[in-house]
Amino acid sequence: MPDITPFLKSLLSTAGVSGYEAPVAKLIEEKWRPLVDEIKLSRIGSLTAFKKGSFDGKRPSIMIATHMDAIGMMVTSIVGEFLHVTQIGGIDARILPGSPVTVHATRTGKTEELYGVVAQPLMRALPPEISDGPVPLHELLIDTGLSAKEAASKVNIGDVVSFATLPVDLSGEVISGHTLDNRASVAALTVALEELQAKKHLWDVWAVATAQEETILGGGYTSAFELRPDLAVTIDVTFAKGPGAADWGTFPLGKGPTIAYGPNIHPYLYKRINDLADRLEIPHAMELVPRHSGTDTFAMQVSAEGIPTAVLGIPLRYMHTPVEMVAVKDIQRTGRLMAEFISALEVDFIENITWDD
Repeated sequence: MPDITPFLKSLLSTAGVSGYEAPVAKLIEEKWRPLVDEIKLSRIGSLTAFKKGSFDGKRPSIMIATHMDAIGMMVTSIVGEFLHVTQIGGIDARILPGSPVTVHATRTGKTEELYGVVAQPLMRALPPEISDGPVPLHELLIDTGLSAKEAASKVNIGDVVSFATLPVDLSGEVISGHTLDNRASVAALTVALEELQAKKHLWDVWAVATAQEETILGGGYTSAFELRPDLAVTIDVTFAKGPGAADWGTFPLGKGPTIAYGPNIHPYLYKRINDLADRLEIPHAMELVPRHSGTDTFAMQVSAEGIPTAVLGIPLRYMHTPVEMVAVKDIQRTGRLMAEFISALEVDFIENITWDD
């Protein structure tokens, strides 16, 4: 199996905040183009790749969704040489002070990357009611090192800010960096596409790097509606065991993907994927999802007439921070399981799917 780490690191070093995914979409397109038959951008910026099945007749199709967008920030005001920001997607302001960021400045008419850090004002400069607790996002500042005049000449209100933490290899084949949610899953889908080069699959495959999952599930809704697949699977991250997160709802790093079970998931699909993982001796765990999964799966499941869906989760520690962490072998196992599932689909699979099995 090819080493996916170099590609993953390139994903973690590329911007693509929710609603502004163009830089990372270009990178993924370059990687996927040799692996598929067709590739295009949707009207809202999701990357859609098609790999033709081998059945000589009317072929069913499966859509695999992995969102490529990331949480980030947006400039709301410029005060002297400092920038105030708001969030795009879910951000915990407690982890921001000291974080390196990139301001994608547009005032000059072309995008210029300005590197900066998130700064926290001195406690005595903060309102008394928050001086002894976590500092909210609207009180934090981004310092690019520019003078007030230079900042005003380069930065627009509404400019996007992305994390700039460099990916780091840790012990135990673990990698840390920003945006592993959900670039780790894009890497897993890439592994699946590479595995399918040597496998026969009867079904057509739609590999989709969706846009705007972190904000409105936009790519999940629109891609599923456009493609109308017979089945849909989301690959996303899930919560790994870590400090303060060691209960039944978290999963260990390096012990394989999770297979979600609950009303957002078709029970027959869960059983087929779970049984396949057992046969292949791929480590995995059941993840109980008693309601909305918080992924593109919800959007896909309720699109058009309704689509049978499933979710694979890659355990991730420190979600929605600049130092997220995953085990590389969990990415590889997830990709392999997805490829094996696709290649095992019978042409009449959808006709035999039932709710009580």
